Amino acid sequence: MTTKRDKGKTKRVAFSVHAPDAGEVILLGDFNHWDPTKHPMKKDESAAWKKVIMVPPGRYEYKFLVDREWWNDPNNQDFCFNCFGTINNVVVIF
Repeated sequence: MTTKRDKGKTKRVAFSVHAPDAGEVILLGDFNHWDPTKHPMKKDESAAWKKVIMVPPGRYEYKFLVDREWWNDPNNQDFCFNCFGTINNVVVIF
């Protein structure tokens, strides 16, 4: 995940996860109310699934849904426990 400052109230945030054998990857989090229809990801030639979203500054929890299985972001060591007894990754956008 990377962030880039934009002029205005929202920021561009890029997420990626390497899942070469996956048929579908969806980005879910507080920023899309955990709605699986909002941010499907696209696979590139290196088998990385990517999605760029625009969000206002704030703290967000998120996960990837990879072929209907929850995955944490291996590139982000910031996390918190959720109400299900598992962990969510955390990203803070300034």
